Amino acid sequence: MMDSPEGSNADPYVLAGATIVLGVTGGIAAYKSVELLRHLMDLGAYVIPVMTENASRFIGAATLSALASEPARTSLFDDRDPILHTRLGKTADLIVVAPATARLIGEYANGIASDLLSTTLVATEAPVVICPAMHSEMWAHPAIKENVATLERRGVQIVEPELGRLAGGDVGAGRLAQTETIVAACASALAPRRDLAGRFVVVSAGGTREAIDPVRYLSNRSSGKQGYALAEAARSRGARVTLVTTADRVAPRGVEVITVESAEELFGAVTGLAQTADVVIMAAAVADFRPVHAAEHKLKKSDGIPDIAFVPTPDTLAELGRRRRNGQVIVGFAAETDDIIAHAKQKLRDKGVDLLVVNDVSVENTGFNVETNAVTILSRDGKRTDVALASKPTIAHAVLDAVVARIGEH
Repeated sequence: MMDSPEGSNADPYVLAGATIVLGVTGGIAAYKSVELLRHLMDLGAYVIPVMTENASRFIGAATLSALASEPARTSLFDDRDPILHTRLGKTADLIVVAPATARLIGEYANGIASDLLSTTLVATEAPVVICPAMHSEMWAHPAIKENVATLERRGVQIVEPELGRLAGGDVGAGRLAQTETIVAACASALAPRRDLAGRFVVVSAGGTREAIDPVRYLSNRSSGKQGYALAEAARSRGARVTLVTTADRVAPRGVEVITVESAEELFGAVTGLAQTADVVIMAAAVADFRPVHAAEHKLKKSDGIPDIAFVPTPDTLAELGRRRRNGQVIVGFAAETDDIIAHAKQKLRDKGVDLLVVNDVSVENTGFNVETNAVTILSRDGKRTDVALASKPTIAHAVLDAVVARIGEH
């Protein structure tokens, strides 16, 4: 448990740019959530309030909505966003519940999802900070203690309530912790995931398209999902992120997007950005060849089989390796179908990059146009990390873990 601001050495700067879901439950201390909300906003966080039904008995949703980054959410059932709890759970870099009642703590500890807040808690992989506030007899009850211990064993950070005046004029343990204490706990919970704060990360995504005529082009099966997951993961870890993409997908919040189409356009965009980037991750599937000339008019079948000559496209990854500055980390990707490690090691040497992420796209549920992946991460110093089949966001964080380790070696 954490019971004082001195309990955390994390700098509050890690909250800047973080997406925080602020849960507010039905206790007399609910009014203090306004001060916490203002403090988090002042530190640069993007705050989304989520209120339980009972919280509205103590504080109005309009108050939190007026001060927060988004309107306060109060219902699990929202016609505009039918899977709101899933979106909040995935979007959040952190969830903090202040105040947290005995009921909320009990539901969360036992996996009970009865409303938007409890459902969001069950649906997230983000760090969670729980700030209990209740009468001293309730806080001392064995059931509460057991539920709190269960949450702590699962990695939830508990900000222990303080001694002080309680509802009804009583004095004892159970008073919601001071705002500064809660903010320190939030910074502490986020710090391990904000290890790219202050870094500029460039990510490429999608498959390039090389024009044959105004209608047709050569491309590949890349959907861009892994690149987008990398961009979102880097942003969640505190980086300033620019995504260079060919894919028509919804951009992660807070990520700058540059849309390109061909290998040549991608080359220009990425190498230009790389001049100031700390990390460049080439997750895009770039064509190796393009037609020498694209026909000005649509090619007709009646004209016979076209004679199309090809030339190599610019090798963006190799150029990044050649231009790499001291301290810069360059990451390449390789989609292989046979002898994947041998081919990946050769590419790692040829391109002169720091890390090479390789996957076998012939294996079911890996690679293109699926939600999962399994990769091997090779480092230029000979290290190898195998990441078993997992979601693409999980793979993204594994890659970024290797990036952070590489930064630490410079």
